[in-house]
Amino acid sequence: MPDVAFEIDYSRSMFEQNVPGHNRWHPDIPIASEVSPGDEFRVECLDWTDGQVNNDDSANDIRDMVLERCHVLSGPIGIRGAEPGDLLVVDILDLGPIPQARGDLPGEGWGYTGIFSKVNGGGFLTDRFPEAYKTIWDLRGQQASSRHIPGVSYTGITHPGLFGTAPSAELLERWNERERALIARDPDRVPPLALPPEEQEALAGSLDPGSSWFNAVAREGARTIPPRENGGNHDIKNFSRGSRVLYPVHVPGAKLSGGDLHFSQGDGEITFCGAIEIGGFIDFGVDLIKGGMEKYGVTTDPVFMPGNVEPRYSEFVSFCGTSVDHDTNRQEYIDATLAYRNACLNAIEYLKKFGYTGEQAYMILGTAPIEGRVSAVVDIPNASCSLYLPTAIFDFDIRPTAEGPTHRDRGQVAVTS
Repeated sequence: MPDVAFEIDYSRSMFEQNVPGHNRWHPDIPIASEVSPGDEFRVECLDWTDGQVNNDDSANDIRDMVLERCHVLSGPIGIRGAEPGDLLVVDILDLGPIPQARGDLPGEGWGYTGIFSKVNGGGFLTDRFPEAYKTIWDLRGQQASSRHIPGVSYTGITHPGLFGTAPSAELLERWNERERALIARDPDRVPPLALPPEEQEALAGSLDPGSSWFNAVAREGARTIPPRENGGNHDIKNFSRGSRVLYPVHVPGAKLSGGDLHFSQGDGEITFCGAIEIGGFIDFGVDLIKGGMEKYGVTTDPVFMPGNVEPRYSEFVSFCGTSVDHDTNRQEYIDATLAYRNACLNAIEYLKKFGYTGEQAYMILGTAPIEGRVSAVVDIPNASCSLYLPTAIFDFDIRPTAEGPTHRDRGQVAVTS
């Protein structure tokens, strides 16, 4: 096992760790440990909510989630010799759930998926699913199954949802400026258009709460919910073992941080808490390409090469969507987001014919290794997106036949009281 560069007591909150991580992006968060180019090391991670979700049959914990605490990240890890303008080469060597399973924490034999309520984060289809729901998944080897969604099991592509480098002060200000302007377009929207800096529940590594340094991080630090130019919450399901990621370096030492481990996820992570969320570990190797941002024209956002570890599904039922709001008969112009939304809704309606509730179908699409594709963005006025659903993840045949679907009562996910 490689040396542990960030060690976690899995039984304690990130706020209670000997060396805590952080839940805001800011250049002044101190490094927790330091490694050199060529080193291999392990980073241990809590689940993204800092242990706010329980292995039970109630979705009250999803409904009552304190989002200001999320995501709790492990790090920052300093890379000796890294300077602004370099590319940080990050190899994912291995990763997985918490090694010693006791069963009481996400990643110890189980994980969870949540549909967030519209008033507390929402999701891709929040107008259709405005309430909070939860599914608990049992993890056995590489397989996931759930008491809340019978008839389904699949091999996961375990990956970190969130890793990235620290922003510079200038880049952080650009983020905050543009996101403040976005919020101002519709300041009362539910859910909001973006999440501004929030001092409540801020965590800034080893900085003492109440100090001027901590207060600056809490006041200015960017929320970790979205992906940005530093990487961040990119939620790419193929970002697994064997992948190599090239991150832009914006500050001395790069300050690599991350977490939000997923046992499995579909393209889009459409329920917001759409993956099978776990705590666990990830083993990295790092190197530097000096001056790499200019050499390769990487001015924003990471570049990555996926590994060759993924489940092999060869048969699919696929669903299409175009950029039309069918509820209002409103035509949008080449809107791939709306097109993919319609592909998801078409898949949900199809699965409901076999007895799944809309919430169960929604969570299947968020967690199973579905493939989402932008099929066409050239034919005005409609974009076309498609969703590929593997048939082998079901223990019955979902392919269309002349006899029609076999409808069964398949229960329901966990709901709120």
